[in-house]
Amino acid sequence: MRPLEDVRVIALEQYGAGPFGSVHLADLGAEVIKIEDPRTGGDIGRYVPPYVHGEDSLFYETFNRNKQSLSLDISTAAGRAVFEDLVRTSDAVWSNLRGDVPAKIGIRYADLAHLNPAIVCCSLTGFGMTGPRQAEPGYDYVLQGIAGWMSLTGDPGGPPTKTGLSLVDFSSGFVAALSLLAGLHAARRDGVGGDCDVSLYDTAVSLLTYPATWAMTAGYEPVRTKDSAHPSLVPFQAFEASDGWLVVGCAKEKFWQRLVAVLGRPDLGDDGRFATFALRDRHRDALLPQLKEAFRTDTVEHWMAQLRAAGVPSSPINDVGQALADPQAAARGLLLETEHPHWGTVKQVGSPVRFGEPRTDHRRAPHRNEHQDRITRDLLGYSAERVAELEAAGAFGQQGS
Repeated sequence: MRPLEDVRVIALEQYGAGPFGSVHLADLGAEVIKIEDPRTGGDIGRYVPPYVHGEDSLFYETFNRNKQSLSLDISTAAGRAVFEDLVRTSDAVWSNLRGDVPAKIGIRYADLAHLNPAIVCCSLTGFGMTGPRQAEPGYDYVLQGIAGWMSLTGDPGGPPTKTGLSLVDFSSGFVAALSLLAGLHAARRDGVGGDCDVSLYDTAVSLLTYPATWAMTAGYEPVRTKDSAHPSLVPFQAFEASDGWLVVGCAKEKFWQRLVAVLGRPDLGDDGRFATFALRDRHRDALLPQLKEAFRTDTVEHWMAQLRAAGVPSSPINDVGQALADPQAAARGLLLETEHPHWGTVKQVGSPVRFGEPRTDHRRAPHRNEHQDRITRDLLGYSAERVAELEAAGAFGQQGS
């Protein structure tokens, strides 16, 4: 069995952070049932350009493999009844909505415990379910701004800059998945579930880590550094070669000594101004121009061969295609394929979360409401008459929606 094969998650999720978090649960074997609102066309991720076809997109495919889909309007009495029947038979309710919405639509533990005392309710929201910003919408870009990330990113003198990926969304998805697994462990141990109140805001602020400690404890004022340099370890940054860029990092003193040998500059290693971490940081303006001049004299390939042979932490700065073509990606099972009726073979990256042998039998993301029959009849045991009654009452949306 896969690690989470005995876990059923009801997911009221959309767009990026929520589906990203739950796709790792699905990859680990959890039965993730997406509840998609028929009034809005389901998960908004289905319609994210540029690669869109009808109610599907490659964005949506990325975050929803190995899941199931049920169109369900829980604002109706009939839809709510189906939802509550699912809660009775499930281990968790997973959502990513605005912070005040879980209470409004009744998906917190206090709302569902009478149906299933062991249910774990994981709410991933913008700012959490408490606090003055509770009702504010939260998106990755917004959180990168408010949490200080953009003030740290980019070259000095340039504009505040976001990361190239939606790292608040993705990190929050991981945090939510970790929180859910902690809740499931406690619920199975104690027989009592509870709430996981996770937010993009909490995640983004927590990832300030040591700069936050420095700032609050010692009055440190973070500044942006040129060439993506580490704030205190020198050298640890991007360097331009004659035909491209590479990253070199001397996180230990032994790497510094190896670097100056590779560069043919033993004099830098003997210079007292550069003898320690602290001294290189203090005299970075004298040191870095000399290192930059040396790296410009040859190619990325030349320097990478020398640095690898010497054991100096380093890498070329790849584009996305080059990154995915690295043999290590295939060797680690990070590249997977699913088959899709429109897109054909969809190639994507897999989950880094591992226990045991990685999964290889991945399914494409579900079409909207693809699994209504399986869920209502096989899982919940509804008769054809009951399904027809629920359909007439609008549980699954209006006909054709």
